[in-house]
Amino acid sequence: MTPKTPEERRINIEKSRILASALFPHEKWIPKEANIWVAKSRLVEEYRETDKWEREMSQVRILIGRGSAAYFLPEQEIKGESGKRCADLVLDGEIMEMKTVSGTRVTLGGEFRLAYKQGASLLIENAIVQEHSVFIRLKTDLSLISVMSKIAGELKGRSDNGRFICYFETNGNLYSWTYEELRGIIGKK
Repeated sequence: MTPKTPEERRINIEKSRILASALFPHEKWIPKEANIWVAKSRLVEEYRETDKWEREMSQVRILIGRGSAAYFLPEQEIKGESGKRCADLVLDGEIMEMKTVSGTRVTLGGEFRLAYKQGASLLIENAIVQEHSVFIRLKTDLSLISVMSKIAGELKGRSDNGRFICYFETNGNLYSWTYEELRGIIGKK
């Protein structure tokens, strides 16, 4: 992902504000840091679950540093699934769920499936949303090809639109692929 121009950053802020407000029209948005807003109802997490809050903020700062704009959404359970939450935020006008992974390819696949489901849950309830994305901060030494292949396999048989963004902690590289691009590599070897 390349850094954004000031105009692209302004557009990302506006797209994110519009979608977050459409998803949660009665929510008040509180600026936390440059280009990061948080639903007022979610601010209790900052004090109640300090470690989770710090992890989420460190994840989003990786993306904000490259010109993105984020609106953290209210904590909301997925209907019919006790204890499972909807996506974390709106990033550049897209629903985004964030995860940190420090395990094997199997762990990566499991975390991606969960994040994918959390983002997709907002599609079911909101006709205004057409796609959802997943960001993973990878703290293990998996290769680029291994990660791409694993996520492509997880997307097999799924038709949703969105992006997979992966930050490789070991070398500081950030990559982004559309779900369609990743599905396209299945069978190409």
